[in-house]
Amino acid sequence: MGGLYGVASKQDCVTDLFYGTDYHSHLGTVRGGMAVRNSGGFMRFIKDITNAQFRSKFEGDLDKMHGSLGIGVISDYEDQPLIIGSHLGPYALVTVGRIENLDELADNVLRRGAHFSEMAGGAINPTELVATLINRESTFEDGIRHAQDAVDGSCTLLLLAEQTIYAARDRLGRTPLILGRKKGACAVTMESCALPNLDYEIERELGPSEIVRITADGAETVQEPGEAMQVCSFLWIYYGFPASNYEGINVEVVRNRCGAALARADDVEVDLVAGIPDSGTGHAIGYANEARVAYGRPFTKYTPTWPRSFMPQDQKTRDLVARMKLIPIRELIRGRRLLFCEDSIVRGTQLRDTIQRIYDCGAREIHMRPACPPLIHGCKFLNFSRSKSLLDLACRRAIRELGDSEEHLAQYADAASSRHAAMVERVRQRLGLTTLKYQKLDDMVSAIGVPKDRLCTYCWDGEELCAACPRCKADEHALPVLPR
Repeated sequence: MGGLYGVASKQDCVTDLFYGTDYHSHLGTVRGGMAVRNSGGFMRFIKDITNAQFRSKFEGDLDKMHGSLGIGVISDYEDQPLIIGSHLGPYALVTVGRIENLDELADNVLRRGAHFSEMAGGAINPTELVATLINRESTFEDGIRHAQDAVDGSCTLLLLAEQTIYAARDRLGRTPLILGRKKGACAVTMESCALPNLDYEIERELGPSEIVRITADGAETVQEPGEAMQVCSFLWIYYGFPASNYEGINVEVVRNRCGAALARADDVEVDLVAGIPDSGTGHAIGYANEARVAYGRPFTKYTPTWPRSFMPQDQKTRDLVARMKLIPIRELIRGRRLLFCEDSIVRGTQLRDTIQRIYDCGAREIHMRPACPPLIHGCKFLNFSRSKSLLDLACRRAIRELGDSEEHLAQYADAASSRHAAMVERVRQRLGLTTLKYQKLDDMVSAIGVPKDRLCTYCWDGEELCAACPRCKADEHALPVLPR
């Protein structure tokens, strides 16, 4: 998904920028970058962090950087930040999100005689496309508004101009942006956990589509927030760091509540409850406490040298990472009935190998309890799943194996339907589990504590509640007709 961090300070901001950006490393996959503004202009560094920690890559550059304004990014795919020269003045830009209509927007831009220079692997850099859309307007505020209205998907961004930082939350707030303050400095972050250890107090969250202008003295709203919100539910279930809060709700607290809800809906007898580390741990603690069953760690994760297993593009590499970083403890496994909580089951390929390894260590039974419902639709807003095909999803593959078509997807999403039960049983058989029982959507929403119409639940039920937005009803933010 990626993460953003920005600082405006009366003093040098590089140390805060470095550590603040690093606190987003759990969101990142391929690139890390920082840009600062000082009296000499812009200075930027971008590093490959595919198999390395952000800090280890940038520590050698800190002495070279200085400035009172800076932005940083952990990026899914593209090189960022970009330094842009424009009629608005020079600026640096970072973005997080996904542009579903990237090709359509790019064609419009190219027809006007513009060009793209960031073409790594022959693909257009989404952040450069956003910059091109911003440059269409006469002010940064109007340019950001134009870019966000044009994007089908999501786009949260930080723009570092000569005297200020512009922060803009996605039109429907799919990703968070949080303001922090301390004496002489103002920070903006996607992860609230990036603030306290740098002595920032959380001031407030930006609302959906809100744009603020940030200086060392604080943040000024230049576009008021919209009414509709579709914040990503997976921030609490999987992506977010346990110490972070979104919409005022803590991640670890939600995961504990998810696990408790799983336990209340369950009647299985087990000897030990465990989590698939790391994000499954909070869910498992909640389950164990509610069910009054012992909690343990039959798997430990070796983190010093192994990245998160969703990072590599190649499936074989992902499987290798997943296998090598999880080390079983046979003494906690042998002869026991184990129940594992997991944040979700996406493809199931790594999980199937993990389950077999647990059996090989002598487990009597293995029960799996994902903290969210079955994933039936691929994310088209935040790159949650890197699957190249919907059939990579374990549940969609199960539906195909059952010989059914897409016209019944709503029934498969209904936990009370026979089709849902057949799909879950197929996944259980493929994974080799004793039992498999998913979280119900209503229970997950209740655990999060945000009304369903303000959460994005597309991955599970295929619903896009953007229609609730007055701007959508009026068709005011449909893809704009760009002049030739």
